Amino acid sequence: MRPSPADLSSLATALAELTARVTEHAEHAATAGDDDMATELFAVERALTGARRRLARAVSAART
Repeated sequence: MRPSPADLSSLATALAELTARVTEHAEHAATAGDDDMATELFAVERALTGARRRLARAVSAART
């Protein structure tokens, strides 16, 4: 079954919110001098950002 654009859009919103939360924690870790944690969280942020882009393409494809 092909996902609906609305379902994919909802997932994209949830992913954006999750990314923002991870970014917030990464920045806090960096400010606190916890470089190892900041590095890991910024890597997670990059992966989530890539996933958001791919999901955005899927949303666009589902609308056509």
